[in-house]
Amino acid sequence: MRLLLCLAAHAGEIVSIDDLLEQVWPGIVVTPDSVYQAVASLRRLLGDDPKQPTYIATVPRLGYRMVAAVGPCADRSEAPAATAPTPRPRLRAGFARAAGAGLSLALVAAFLFHGRFAPQPQKSIAVLPFLDLTEKMNQEPFADGMTEELIDKLSKIPALRVPPPTSSFYFKGKQTTIADIAKTLGVAYVLDGSVRKSGAQLRVAARLIRADNGYVVWSETYDRPLDDILMVQDDIAGQVTKALRASIEAGPDH
Repeated sequence: MRLLLCLAAHAGEIVSIDDLLEQVWPGIVVTPDSVYQAVASLRRLLGDDPKQPTYIATVPRLGYRMVAAVGPCADRSEAPAATAPTPRPRLRAGFARAAGAGLSLALVAAFLFHGRFAPQPQKSIAVLPFLDLTEKMNQEPFADGMTEELIDKLSKIPALRVPPPTSSFYFKGKQTTIADIAKTLGVAYVLDGSVRKSGAQLRVAARLIRADNGYVVWSETYDRPLDDILMVQDDIAGQVTKALRASIEAGPDH
C-alpha cells in the first residue's frame, strides 16, 4: 500500500529506486530487490502487464512511473447520463490515503489469524525464497525470480492454494521453523530450495516438505547452462511443478 501511495503521489513522474527505498521502507535496510518484488506483486494485484502497462511503467535504469490517471473520485450523481466511462484506469487517491493504513492492518490481521488457527487444506503449498549459495552470492535476483516463477506456475494448478509472493518473501532471511511458517501461511506443504553455480553452469535444488511432520517427501536437482536466465527459470519451474503436482495429489501416505 505504501508503494502504491508513493507512486500515486508522484503520478506521471519518474520515481527512482533510491526514492522508493527511502519513502516506502523508511528506516529499514533492504536491497533494490525488495522494490522489484513489491512492484511485481503490485502489478499482479492490479492485473497490469509490464510490457503494456496501464498502471505502472518501468523506466529502464531510472525507476518507475505511475501512468494511470490519479485524482479525487468524481461525484457520480452530477455526471451526465450520456457520459461514457473513461477508458483509462483511475486510482482513487483520496480513498486510498484515508483507508490504506486501516485496510492493510485489517488484511494482515485477518490473514495471520486465518493462517494460525484455521485447518490447513491438504492441497496447499508455500514457496519459500530460494537461497543463493553461489560462491560470490551474486545470484540472488535469479533465486528470487525462481521463487516468483514457481509461485506463478503452482497457483495455476486447479484447487491448489498458494500464498502470494509478498507472504513468502516476508520470511526471507528470517530464522523461522518450517512448522511456524506453515501455520502462519495456513499450508500443508512448504517448498524450499537453493541455487549454486559452477562456471557457466547453474544447479537448482528443490525439496518438498510436509509441514505436520517435517519430513522431506520429494527432492530434486536441476543442472542448466546459464545462457538464458528466463528460459532456465521457466524450464525448471515447469519441471518442479509437474513433479510436485504428482506428489501432492498422491496424498500424505505416498
